[in-house]
Amino acid sequence: MATMDLRTEIREFLSSRRARITPEQAGLPAYGGNRRVKGLRREEVAVLAGVSVDYYVRMERGSLAGASDGVLEALASALQLDEAERDHLFHLARPSGAPSGPRRRRPAVTVRSTLQQVLDAIADAPAWIGNGRYDVLATNQLGRALYSPVLADPRRPANTARFVYLHPEAARDFFVDYDRIAGDVAAKLRMEAGRNPHDEELIALVGELSTRSELFRRRWASRDVRLRRSGRKRLRHPIVGRLDLDVESLELPAEPGLHLIVYTAPAGTQTADNLALLASWAATQQTPATELEAHDG
Repeated sequence: MATMDLRTEIREFLSSRRARITPEQAGLPAYGGNRRVKGLRREEVAVLAGVSVDYYVRMERGSLAGASDGVLEALASALQLDEAERDHLFHLARPSGAPSGPRRRRPAVTVRSTLQQVLDAIADAPAWIGNGRYDVLATNQLGRALYSPVLADPRRPANTARFVYLHPEAARDFFVDYDRIAGDVAAKLRMEAGRNPHDEELIALVGELSTRSELFRRRWASRDVRLRRSGRKRLRHPIVGRLDLDVESLELPAEPGLHLIVYTAPAGTQTADNLALLASWAATQQTPATELEAHDG
């Protein structure tokens, strides 16, 4: 996968969203029993969105150039897009006027020393900083202990998506809800691709996962997208066992594209006790300062 084909992305996203909606779900009469298309017809989407059929056909063929916010909102409503899908549509529309624009290289995989200080100041909760490609860029001591199965891969930066799809046995042992996690990872990578269609490292990652994982190919082909949300993550840690953790993912405004992820547990729970046990274990481990530095594996 040498490039992210924006027109293909637009075409397949819109057609896949159209295919999942029945006329009944859209409030339209379904005349006759023989429909040759799955879901809505293009002309039905055009009626629902209040645009001409020709205009919608052009959009579904991959041309969102010049589409106003009002048209995109109407299209999102017609296709019954959720929040993540709506955002993805707008991301796809923004660069569509110049799909062959310059490809952007990401900056060096480094985290400012003051952000590492922030991580280290979070003493009682696992915390790490990552980007939209699922690279683990920096952690605190408890974060290194928690994510030790992911960090076992010698490649740096370690990458959760590679762990999930290229080490499925270890990932199934680590993530209690592996199937949901796998779906979320692919959907969030798809969302990131809409935001940054010229990110060479993201393109390379998707290409690697597509080449080496049948499961990823299926998940990627679904065209599903998801936002990064706070929630619950259930893990089986090799040292302390089951951990049912609350996760907060916080954007770092001064570092666009980076997120601070913090894991906590309510006081008095078994997970809180297990986290304390993990902290005691982590304090006995010697982790070299260079563990998270970027290098080729």
